[in-house]
Amino acid sequence: MTDLGGPGDPRVRGPGDGPEAVAAQIADAVESLTALWSDAAQDASLRLSLHQLRALRALEAAPGLNLTALADRLDIGLPTASRLCDRLAAAGLLERAPHPDTRREVQLWLTPHGRHVLGDVAGRRAQALAAALAAMEPAERVALSRGLRGFLAARDAGLRRAGGADGTDPADGP
Repeated sequence: MTDLGGPGDPRVRGPGDGPEAVAAQIADAVESLTALWSDAAQDASLRLSLHQLRALRALEAAPGLNLTALADRLDIGLPTASRLCDRLAAAGLLERAPHPDTRREVQLWLTPHGRHVLGDVAGRRAQALAAALAAMEPAERVALSRGLRGFLAARDAGLRRAGGADGTDPADGP
């Protein structure tokens, strides 16, 4: 016999299950995750600011960016990006190299030490996250994983709808 509408029925929604309530819970979780991320980064071999870490991650994802492209990716001003790169270069985390095709342009590259520091931070973050997940009940981890997959699928579907049925950007034209 199926228990429809009883306390065990997953289709029954309580007052805290609406999109706004869940959004608030997610916002709280993101703040906690951000704090966990920041603490793990501060425990790394070299303490870096959030902007410095973001810059290194951007260069890891797109090696050879110029200063303007890095500033755009970080959504900061060009002078701020320049000072940021000065500090990272002084710490031996990035290097500047002339662009092979454009004399006036400089490319930014991670140094081996910069890649090592990013790896150290990533490892510490993964350990901190794994410790938090280990404190959860197995069923909670499964539910969290399922919920995250659903969230990402819904987000991706929304992005595809916004960009066109085939995933292309309608602004790109035919």
